[in-house]
Amino acid sequence: MHPGALFEIFGLQVHAYGLFMALGLVACFGFLMWAFTKQNFNENSIDTILFVGVFGAGIGIFSAMLFQSFYNWLDDTSKPFQLGGMTFLGGLIGGVVGYLGIYFLYIYVIAPRTKIKWLQNNMNAGLTDALPLIPIGIVIAHSFGRIGCLFAGCCHGAYLGSDYVFGGIYMQGTTNGWGYYVPVQLYEAIFLAVLGAVMALLYFKFNFKQNLGVYCIGYGVWRFIVEYLRTDERGTLIPGVPLYPSQILSIVMVAAGVGFFFLYKYVLKDKMKHPELQPPVREKKFKTENTEE
Repeated sequence: MHPGALFEIFGLQVHAYGLFMALGLVACFGFLMWAFTKQNFNENSIDTILFVGVFGAGIGIFSAMLFQSFYNWLDDTSKPFQLGGMTFLGGLIGGVVGYLGIYFLYIYVIAPRTKIKWLQNNMNAGLTDALPLIPIGIVIAHSFGRIGCLFAGCCHGAYLGSDYVFGGIYMQGTTNGWGYYVPVQLYEAIFLAVLGAVMALLYFKFNFKQNLGVYCIGYGVWRFIVEYLRTDERGTLIPGVPLYPSQILSIVMVAAGVGFFFLYKYVLKDKMKHPELQPPVREKKFKTENTEE
């Protein structure tokens, strides 16, 4: 498609891959801000959840590079370990761990001890209330990211030849250079868009709160299957095991999704603050100000 730079800004080259990653993050946080506001999260809740999310996204990007570099190093341990490339599932793992670490540090360590007003916990909604919406934001960002992969030529499917072949897209792949490849990236972008729409429908239409489980199982199954269509180099995780690294992580993801349904039923369900059932935040603030007068 277009692996080279699209344009330059102050001498900095902007590639389609990076541009779509940025657009995906903006769309993700924009959707979550709108959804949290619609569900009556107060300003402190929105600011905290999204601010921690920025750090989680940064950790996730670094983790994506770290995982892929580790896979590459396992393929040839004689070469020095170097950061390069990214894998989504590695980024997801690092992002989730990083997010939870920072969030719980704030909730249980910083907020109870601080005297700084804007750091105090005045949230009318917690992470459990945000969990049904966060997976929708993730698939939005991921869908944009896969379009970026299409332009960059990574994560492609089978090489179809140098001449036009029905169903193929001309790109610079990592296996045979320029040619027509099965556009697995496009298939995944469409799948993620559909998955996000389904989860949004479940939440806003049917008040379904277990979207994280749907996401983990749905994307885990999809990713396991679609890995067989890809032909780019992905490295190995466990020598001798005839599964790609992402397929092994997909199995873990599906198991986590099943486990989440039990976690929600027996633990998380009772911890929700349900801000959508509380008096409107603006109305509450207006009444408080009138009372003080």
